[in-house]
Amino acid sequence: MTSASLTRLQVLLIEFALALGGFAIGTGEFAIMGLMPNVSQDLGVTEPQVGHLISTYALGVVVGAPVLAIIGARFFRRQLLIWLMAFYAVGNLATAMADDYTGVMIARFVAGLPHGAYFGIASLVAASLVPVHQRAKAVARVMMGLTLALLLGNPLAAWLGQSLDWRYVYAFVGLIAVVTLTMVISVLPPDPDEKRQGSFSEIRSFNKTGIWFALAIGAIGFSGMFAVLSYLAPTLLEVTEVAPYWIPIGLAVFGLGGFIGNLLGGWLFDRMGFRAVGMILLLSACILLVFPSTTGSLPVLMAACFLVAMMGALGPALQTHLMDVAHGAQTLAAASHHAAFNVANALGPWLAGIAITAGYGWSSTGYVGATTAVIGLVIFLAAWRHNEKGLRDAEAYQASVS
Repeated sequence: MTSASLTRLQVLLIEFALALGGFAIGTGEFAIMGLMPNVSQDLGVTEPQVGHLISTYALGVVVGAPVLAIIGARFFRRQLLIWLMAFYAVGNLATAMADDYTGVMIARFVAGLPHGAYFGIASLVAASLVPVHQRAKAVARVMMGLTLALLLGNPLAAWLGQSLDWRYVYAFVGLIAVVTLTMVISVLPPDPDEKRQGSFSEIRSFNKTGIWFALAIGAIGFSGMFAVLSYLAPTLLEVTEVAPYWIPIGLAVFGLGGFIGNLLGGWLFDRMGFRAVGMILLLSACILLVFPSTTGSLPVLMAACFLVAMMGALGPALQTHLMDVAHGAQTLAAASHHAAFNVANALGPWLAGIAITAGYGWSSTGYVGATTAVIGLVIFLAAWRHNEKGLRDAEAYQASVS
C-alpha cells in the first residue's frame, strides 16, 4: 500500500478514518478536564482527586504504548488499528458504567492503554501514503482529530455533562470508537507487502540517544499546556468569576488554538526540520509566563488560552522527528511519542496541583508551565548539539574513507 497505488480520494478517506479515531481518543482523554465539578459532585470526591483520574489515564497510556507496540510489531498495521480501537471502545463504555470512584479509575487506566499505540501506528500509516517531504503535514492531518477533540469534542462533552450526565460523554466516545474501527475495516486496504519488525528487533533499535532526547522533550516540555488546561474550569469559576456556561466556550477557544497549532507544527517541520521544535518551546515559555496575569479579565484570558494551546504544534513536529531518528524501531518510537505526551499530561496537572495546594492559586499553573517549557528547551538544545556532533562525525568518517 503506497501513495502510488491509491487514489487521492482513498488517501483522504483513510486519513479521515484515522483522524476520527483521534477525535474519539482526544474527546475521551480531555473531556474530564471540563467536567471536573460534575464528576467531583457525582462521585463524592474533591476536584484534585478528579485530577488523579486524568493522571491514571495518562499512566495507562505510558504503560500501554510501549507494551502494545512491542506485542503488535508482528501484526499488520491495519489489524492493529482495528484491535486498538475496539479496546478503546470497551474502556470508555466501562467508564460510563462504573458506579464508584475506584471503578472509574480502573476504567480510565484501561481506556488509556491503546491510546499511544493507536496514534503511533496511525501516524506511520499516514506518513507512508505521501511523499517524504509531505510527511509532517500528513501526520498533522491525522492528528487533526485530536485537536478537533479540543475544539469541538471537549466543549460538547462539557455541555453534555452539564445538561445530562457526564457518563453519557463516555458512552458517546465509545460509540465513535466503534464507528472508527468500522471505517478502518472499510477504507484501509490490507498491505501484504508491508514489512514487519520482530519485537526484539524493535527493542534493540529503540535504545538511541536521539529517541530519548525527543521523548524527554515531549514528556517535560509539553506538560505546561496540560498544567493550564487541566485547571482551566476552576480558574474560570474561581479567578475570572464567570458563570459555568463559559467553561465550554473557554475549552472551545483552547481547542481552536490547538487545532491551528497542530497544522502550524506540521508546516514548520516540513520547512525548518528539528529547529521548529526549539522555536515552539521558546514561544510557549514566553506565553505561559504571561498567562497568570491574564486570568482576571475574560477576553484577555480567552486570548491567552488560544496562544497556550498553540503549543500543540509540538505534536506533529516531534512525531515526524522521531520517524527520522528511530530507524528500525519506528512502531515502538511512534507509540512511545504519545506515551511521552501523556507523561506530560500526568506531570502538568500533578505539578500544577502541588502549586495550587501550596496556596499559590489557580493562576500559578502558568508559572508551572513556563518552567517545564524552559526545561524542555534546555533538552532541545542538548539534542541539537548531539545531532550536530553526529553529523560532524559522519562527515569526518566519510572524508577519512574517501
